[in-house]
Amino acid sequence: MSNLEKIRQERINKIKKLEKLGQTPYISFNKKKQDISKVRKLKGKTVSTAGRVFSKRGHGKLIFADLKDETGRIQLMFKYDVAGERVFKILQLLDIGDIVYVTGKVGESIRGEISIIVEDLSILTKSLRPLPEKWHGLKDVEERYRRRYVDLLVNDEVKQIFLKRTKVIQLLRKYLDKEGFIEVETPILQPIYGGATAKPFITHHNALDTDLYLRISDELYLKRLIVAGFEKVYEIGKDFRNEGFSRVHNPEFTMIEFYWAYVDYDKLMQFTEKLLSQIAVDITGSYKVEYQGQTFDLTPPWPRISYTKLFKDEIDLDLSKIKDEKQLLEVIKKRNLLNKDELEVGYANLVDKIYKKHLRPNIKGPVFLIDHPTELKPLAKRKEDNPNLVASFQVLIGGEEYVNAYNELNDPIDQKNRWLAEEEAGKRGAEEHQVVDEDYITALEYGMPPTAGWGLGVDRFTALLTNQPTIKDVILFPTLRPETND
Repeated sequence: MSNLEKIRQERINKIKKLEKLGQTPYISFNKKKQDISKVRKLKGKTVSTAGRVFSKRGHGKLIFADLKDETGRIQLMFKYDVAGERVFKILQLLDIGDIVYVTGKVGESIRGEISIIVEDLSILTKSLRPLPEKWHGLKDVEERYRRRYVDLLVNDEVKQIFLKRTKVIQLLRKYLDKEGFIEVETPILQPIYGGATAKPFITHHNALDTDLYLRISDELYLKRLIVAGFEKVYEIGKDFRNEGFSRVHNPEFTMIEFYWAYVDYDKLMQFTEKLLSQIAVDITGSYKVEYQGQTFDLTPPWPRISYTKLFKDEIDLDLSKIKDEKQLLEVIKKRNLLNKDELEVGYANLVDKIYKKHLRPNIKGPVFLIDHPTELKPLAKRKEDNPNLVASFQVLIGGEEYVNAYNELNDPIDQKNRWLAEEEAGKRGAEEHQVVDEDYITALEYGMPPTAGWGLGVDRFTALLTNQPTIKDVILFPTLRPETND
């Protein structure tokens, strides 16, 4: 029998002993509970509170324990002449990790520590597994993600990260609501995936006998609502992309997208730098964000860099003179820009590979990377003064993308032709490509006003503001490989 199994069995045996004392350690709770943070201020008063036991020390007729709830921590002082024999019998069966209810008067220990001098004790929940030792904590990274409930229990700093994540989402919602946006919900199960270039998850609906896709983006349904007459809509929700893992990628992630009629991407850039910089101040207290040994100053305004100019300036590649995939492949091979295993089907995919390998990692930011080649943004509107480019921008900070935005393509003929080109790339072997959504084309044929749209990865932005090296540290339950006996 393993050491853990011995401990579990010992605690199970204690349950039986508690039951003989009239204690059922999994009872329902209907008593008054005062928050520990408030109890600490009630010196001389009799209080009742509940929480988890995190330490137990002492012997004989004076025993101490530490009790913690969501609001704080307080010392429990058990004196035999105050608590009596029954409480001390229960106390002998008490383990670290147990959840208890105590009543007593708030006072101080000899050392001046605020304490509850316990008069009555009940075990509400018996913990069968020991918590990690206080001085060791839960340090194994994989185990922390897999047992997040233990990670949160023993690492207060982890809990603070997730409280900040909640605040980030609250602030995003607050500022958009203040601007007059309405929050909506769109389908997660979709008959056609769309709104981004990504590989979807597929599932099957038995009653309809049809395959459905977990959404990869909220975009196409939100823009249907713009067609329907709403002028400012947003959604905060989960998207799903059947892709690999990285420091900034998880197959299930949180996005916020909004669509704003009768504005353009220039207006969105002004709005974006104001919104994100203010949230940075709200969360960190400063425009200057410390992240993994670097400092990023989010004070507006942010510089704007042309995507094609970046290629020309940094690697002397003039995209305006390279019009097709064949010509681009010749340049890649001649200049050894990509390895063989990095080559992909499609002009846009190759350009993107070069950008992510040679250019993006060197951009400190914050910066707006603007005006991408049309092939890279199948849902974005062409620039009127240069139809080879689209009116688009990305927010880059520390070599990573945080926001993707553009003027929305509302020409149904151009939209369908671009999707057909995407499908053709798919037939030639492009693993990730967009597909034609005929119903969306129909919606556009009814007419969508000039609109600009915007998407932010909430997990990445939260990791930036909380100085976490990977988005797994800001996702409560990140996707992991299934556990095995090995």
